[in-house]
Amino acid sequence: MRRLVALCAVLLAAATSANAQGSIPSGSRLQSIIDKKTVRIAYRADASPFSFVDDKKEPAGYTIDLCRIVATSLGQQYGTAGIKIDWVPVTVQTRFAAIMDGKADLECGATTVTLGRMRDVDFSSIVFVESTGVVVSRATNIRTFSDLAGRKIAVVAGTSNERAAIEQIRMRKLQTTLVAVKDRDEGFAALEAGKVDAYVSDKLLLVGAQMKRPDALVMLPDDLSVEPYAIVLPRGDWALRLAVNTGLAQFFRGNQNGELFRRWFEPVGMRPGLLIGAAYTLGALAD
Repeated sequence: MRRLVALCAVLLAAATSANAQGSIPSGSRLQSIIDKKTVRIAYRADASPFSFVDDKKEPAGYTIDLCRIVATSLGQQYGTAGIKIDWVPVTVQTRFAAIMDGKADLECGATTVTLGRMRDVDFSSIVFVESTGVVVSRATNIRTFSDLAGRKIAVVAGTSNERAAIEQIRMRKLQTTLVAVKDRDEGFAALEAGKVDAYVSDKLLLVGAQMKRPDALVMLPDDLSVEPYAIVLPRGDWALRLAVNTGLAQFFRGNQNGELFRRWFEPVGMRPGLLIGAAYTLGALAD
């Protein structure tokens, strides 16, 4: 319950921060999007089912679909039909720099909102709520996170998952070694090669891999943290943030969000819970 209350506070803060829509201020990237009829969207290839590259070599996933919807809405809001998308590939390490350096207008992946990140970028309304999970080899006797005392855990450096793992290790007073990896593929490779005893990441990013290899991998029951996802935006660009949140609100007020959820998450056995319901309800802001 405390997690739900805390998340609701974050969602309400994000929802009420936008100013009333009016003329686009000088310097807003929204003006460039409207003028050029093009929005530059950063995506990741390694964050299925949120953002990945499909068999047609095109960006796909839950957050990608949301950002396609937002792009259409931007054109509708400003009477500019046919907003095109320029796709900008990024990694977990380069996603924020792409927004800060002006290479992309939105980042649509699997990015957690944190106060520290708000020093550099802004975020849309919450679009999903995840948790940090742990996967281990089925051949071991590891059944909970506490069983990893004295062992090695792989985690992508610089992520909220890394911070969650550090905090849980500290709280449980475990003598555990964290091994930094650059991406999910390297984390799974280290686990399968026996170089580490566990791999920590966003839970849904682990579930898909575990379902493909149920004889080899086991998901531990521990949730190490709550991870509210949002679209990353340029810091201080309230006009773009308002336009993006307007597009999201219009979508969440409709009946298609359930269809989008089922498309991407039912195949990995996920059902909407209280936190997801809260995110969708609070994201459906009134005009």
